[in-house]
Amino acid sequence: MAKKSIRGAVVAITGGARGIGLATAQALRAQGAHVSIGDIDAQLAAQAAARVGAYSAELDVRDKASFSRFLESTHSALGPVDVLINNAGIMPMGPFVDEADAISDAQIDINLRGVIHGMKLVLPEMIARGSGHIVNVASLAGRFPIPGASVYCGTKFAVCGMSEALRGELRNTGVNVSVVLPSRVSTELSTGTAAGNGVPTVTPEDVAQAVLDAIQYQLPEVSAPGYLRPVSRYFNVLPRWLEDAARRVVKDDRIMTRLDRVARAPYEQRLSTLVSQPRSAKGANQ
Repeated sequence: MAKKSIRGAVVAITGGARGIGLATAQALRAQGAHVSIGDIDAQLAAQAAARVGAYSAELDVRDKASFSRFLESTHSALGPVDVLINNAGIMPMGPFVDEADAISDAQIDINLRGVIHGMKLVLPEMIARGSGHIVNVASLAGRFPIPGASVYCGTKFAVCGMSEALRGELRNTGVNVSVVLPSRVSTELSTGTAAGNGVPTVTPEDVAQAVLDAIQYQLPEVSAPGYLRPVSRYFNVLPRWLEDAARRVVKDDRIMTRLDRVARAPYEQRLSTLVSQPRSAKGANQ
């Protein structure tokens, strides 16, 4: 497929003030796109936007009204949104039975419901004009579940399935839906975790390139690194005994056995602050 230019396109990114979102904003600006950064930390978003030459606005993806205001302000400042990148997310870790209900709810609200909010808000206009693209940043954990991150994996599985189903619904409308599946990413979300045997760590810039590939080549699914896509798609067709053996080799239980709680303390504190405050308050989006 021919490479599609994104020069002049209006792209809205959620959770864009740091990590993957910020790296993606930088990559898009380098390609000539007009970028809008939405983040729950409005001040940090403004600082990031100033660095990369983007627009910014406060966005709490848990709150559909907040998401609507973000998109409306983006439209007013830059024009109709051509591409929505649902990137905002949180990643608590630890035993399922020990996870506070508020933390589980926050993952569902941010990682899944926030994606639903964004897509429902942008799709009517995209369908009406016959063009548009949604990129949902999920995770390889949405194909390959990891002990110690059960609810997180559940939200990412849901995003993968929803993206595939919606792509079918939008067939012949001119609107595309892509899902991006990073492995372990060197951001604050993975602090205190150990990489498994054979499990690569990628940078936010690697994931940003995967997002660009999804947009420019209209790809339904992109992994980061790319060579892991066959693994993510076909791992579960293995016989259970072989899957279990492979999991032991890669040490899939490393979150349960080797999580550095001291190193993760600052991130976990931000998560606690997020869930204890009302919606649209500052927190810990990716």
